Amino acid sequence: MSQVRVSKLIVPGALLAMLCGCQPSAPPPPAAAAPAWPEVRDAFVEGYFKEDPFFAARSGRHEFDGQVADMSAAGIQHRVDYLHASRTRIEAVDGGGLPAEQRFERDYLLRVIAAELFYVEKLREPFTNPHWYIDALDPDVYLSRNYAPLETRMKAYIEYARAVPRVAADAKTNLKGPMPKSFVELAVDGFGGYADFFKSDVAGAFKDIKDPELQKQLASADAAAAAAMAGLKDYFVAQRATATEQFALGKDLFAAMLADTEGVTVPIEDIEAAGRADLERNTAALQAECERYLPKATLKACLAKVSADKPKGGALEAARADLVLLKDFIVKNGVVTIPGTEDALVAEAPPYNRSNIAFIQVPGPFDQGVASVYNIAPPNPTWSKAEQAAYVPGKALLMSISAHEVWPGHFLQFLYSNHTPSKVEGLWVGYAFAEGWAHYTEEMILEMGFAAGDPVMHIGQLQNALWRDVRLLSAIGLHTHGMTEAESEKMFLERAFLDPGNCRQQAARGTYDPGYLNYTLGKLMIRKLRTDWIAKKLAGRTASPAEERVLWHDFHDAFLSHGGPAIPRLRLEMLGEAGTLL
Repeated sequence: MSQVRVSKLIVPGALLAMLCGCQPSAPPPPAAAAPAWPEVRDAFVEGYFKEDPFFAARSGRHEFDGQVADMSAAGIQHRVDYLHASRTRIEAVDGGGLPAEQRFERDYLLRVIAAELFYVEKLREPFTNPHWYIDALDPDVYLSRNYAPLETRMKAYIEYARAVPRVAADAKTNLKGPMPKSFVELAVDGFGGYADFFKSDVAGAFKDIKDPELQKQLASADAAAAAAMAGLKDYFVAQRATATEQFALGKDLFAAMLADTEGVTVPIEDIEAAGRADLERNTAALQAECERYLPKATLKACLAKVSADKPKGGALEAARADLVLLKDFIVKNGVVTIPGTEDALVAEAPPYNRSNIAFIQVPGPFDQGVASVYNIAPPNPTWSKAEQAAYVPGKALLMSISAHEVWPGHFLQFLYSNHTPSKVEGLWVGYAFAEGWAHYTEEMILEMGFAAGDPVMHIGQLQNALWRDVRLLSAIGLHTHGMTEAESEKMFLERAFLDPGNCRQQAARGTYDPGYLNYTLGKLMIRKLRTDWIAKKLAGRTASPAEERVLWHDFHDAFLSHGGPAIPRLRLEMLGEAGTLL
């Protein structure tokens, strides 16, 4: 029955009609039902693709090919407004009334939004950090992914390249100095690398296309893109004169980063203590293995001997052989189920993306039958010959890197996320989940018997572990304790035993990528989750070695089947309670 307000009294409509001698009005139509979760979810995904069409193209939605997001201040604000409005719509859906699978997706998207708003609103990366643009411009999707005929990808690339001068102009407007020295040098190297890439490398990727008009368009677009990137590089070269050392987030913002992006509210002091304990655990293991391998020698001498054993034929050829051995071990030893038949290619990293020694490019969940590429960076040609030689990983370290990047690390994890029924879980994979899993696997495969009895392979894995432990301690030190970049570089040299070139790269990265603590933080959370999950399965029993191996396999399958969520939320999903993260 309709109601009419009369002053502060609520009078039924029929009574009001009797009092005024009129007929009651027809009741209004019922309120529209709240949209169902799939409708809200799909609307967010499609809206997000329109806000960031390059992300959509890289995810395999190729109707967005060639488009690049508006990176002006107004365009960035539009994206922020979209995220806030989307969060309001998603929160309006009652999570408690949804099936478990949909409730998980709802929580997943809320974390995606919180993470992006942290980086754009709180950290203001588009206005402070060149890395935001360097990462957002990577054209690998058009050059390396065989999702369509080369001519089709060439046309998409040309449209993308035509947008590069606009992005360069926005970056120059948004990124005002003075900036931290490490940020300036990142910009000089990154944008300078793009300039060289557009000028010298792209044409070779499309040389087999014989259409003269397309080649003319390509040359014109690349020339303009190269000039724009060269101009942006020069802009940052000029900023060297006013560069500062003011990169630290401070404790409050660092804690907000962990809470907003990963759902981790553990006190920073506890995370630091856990990282330091892991550093000491791995150092002790390294001492024990080096005593077996090179008795009476220092750790530095032991690692120098292991590192000096370089792969014959170069890192690329050795990495290809590593991948065959690693995949064979996974299959024969029941480490984890492989959901597909794909393999990764191995290639030299492009000039604009060589700030880290190795990384993998994986197609998005909407692409089918498209190859992933495991990239390995050559040494910086401006370094000394000795530093260039030291930068090339030894055979043992390279094997551990290959495990991290491909089998059973990132590549396998993205096979799972791309095959999950939920596209949400395939589109957005969290930092701690992805890097934590990849780092976890380096040690896990040795625990399951890979290279059993070979101290050299264990030493290579331990060096990688020390490297990631020092990342965690550096991130916290640089951003909450007043650690200098030079002090971080020294810690990488003395505690991770890295070569000088890598030490410089890693210390600098910690200033502009404080989230790189997630390698060790993610690994430690995964190890704790594994322990708790298996204990729950055993319910107080002690497993035989054969049963324990099966349980590890089942844990790995269950962990990877959820895409790439925040690990605290995944604990709730897998255990039914949040528990203790570390």
